[in-house]
Amino acid sequence: MSNGGIIGPVVNPVTTISDLITSFTASGTYTAPSVGPLQTDYLVVAGGGSGGGAAGTNAGGGGAGGYRTSGFGPAPLQGTILTLSGGSSYPVVIGGGGASKVGGTCSAGNQGTSSSFAAPSPFGITSAGGGGGAPYAAGGTTGGSGGGGGQTSSGSGGNTPPVSPSQGNSGGNGGGYHAAGGGGATAVGGNASGTCGGTGGAGGAGAPNGISGSTVSYAGGGGGSTHSAGSPTGGAGGVGGGGTGAFGPTRAATSGTVNTGGGGGGAGDGSPSPTMGTSGAGGPGIVILNQKCGSSITNAPGVWSLNDAYNYKKAGQWTS
Repeated sequence: MSNGGIIGPVVNPVTTISDLITSFTASGTYTAPSVGPLQTDYLVVAGGGSGGGAAGTNAGGGGAGGYRTSGFGPAPLQGTILTLSGGSSYPVVIGGGGASKVGGTCSAGNQGTSSSFAAPSPFGITSAGGGGGAPYAAGGTTGGSGGGGGQTSSGSGGNTPPVSPSQGNSGGNGGGYHAAGGGGATAVGGNASGTCGGTGGAGGAGAPNGISGSTVSYAGGGGGSTHSAGSPTGGAGGVGGGGTGAFGPTRAATSGTVNTGGGGGGAGDGSPSPTMGTSGAGGPGIVILNQKCGSSITNAPGVWSLNDAYNYKKAGQWTS
């Protein structure tokens, strides 16, 4: 079809299809658009666990929130792309991070809460909250990723409850006067070693350009604490929002980054100031949806007769 009888090159209406990316940082409802194929990629990250509390000792970092994704995650973590019904609404729940443990409290960190999309039906994707870091000589808690071991204690298990592909990893093991890092989406938490607290396990980054159109990483574990004079800080948080572990009585632990599901850093020696024994809180989770062919735009450059415009409009191929 020529451009309305005008002499020159043939110009037909051109339709451009784009993806619809929607991020939820708070619970709500997603309504699928009624255009195009409704295949949808997802990333569902739960809230991270907080670091363990300490009183004159050192505690492990919190585990990252469970990390479940489809086509945009690292290959071993990729689940099945969802097919949504056009115009239908689906519930979205964003899990909160585990609350920090107050200074002078020698106890396991708090577990994060679950995030979900379209649960419990018709398919339901749920990621479990991250486990809390362990205190001295005691266990932490399991979760999407497990909490790191405290001074002389072992880390807790990840991928709890179990799903396939796995949603997370176990925390590392503490030793001596140093605590371990919490597990992350793609790696176990680092063990305490030498004079250092263990680092948090690494989180998962979207690929190739991230489900949200960026290279942001999610679900990194929290670092374990230490009180060795040879270490200027506690264990580093894992890539993906993990908080840093405390260093003795002079440096406080840091919390997991908001809306990454990162685990909080483990607390260190609470004396002389009890506030220095406060652990880092877990970071709240996030849900990101990438709806394939979420919207379409049709352009019709050139000059057109009314008859041609009518025929294209009737066929649904005119500008939108």
